[in-house]
Amino acid sequence: MATDQKNLNEYSDKNLVDISDRQFAIVVSEWNEEVTSSLFEGAMATLLKHGATPDNIIRKNVPGSFELTLGAQWMAQKATVDAVICIGCVIQGETRHFDFICDAVAQGITNVGLKFNKPVIFGVLTPDNQQQALERAGGKHGNKGIEAAITAIKMLGF
Repeated sequence: MATDQKNLNEYSDKNLVDISDRQFAIVVSEWNEEVTSSLFEGAMATLLKHGATPDNIIRKNVPGSFELTLGAQWMAQKATVDAVICIGCVIQGETRHFDFICDAVAQGITNVGLKFNKPVIFGVLTPDNQQQALERAGGKHGNKGIEAAITAIKMLGF
């Protein structure tokens, strides 16, 4: 979580496992693409930095954050995929649509991880506005994609 005291790019190297033979799926929402493409780049670079090979990272795009759960399920059911990282951004608007989408995505991602007994990571921003999203997609608060990738690596070592 990004706060004034903690940047999303800061993490402990403790409990990082060898991921050179692990396969990752990154499911990316096309909605708010300026933000999600930066989050994807952060996740991808972090996985590569810590030993993943490009051939073992699969990117799949879905239209919006609501579709992340089904995309995650399709990837998690593949026996070769060790962890799934979900990347999205839902920006608060004037209606309750935000609440319904965020709740459904959080519950759906949780359920996929429990169903397939593998890490399915919530790399979804839920900011109040576009500026807050950009600040967490490589801006002053770091990159949530980095945090999501590190979470996936650490969960593989659990």
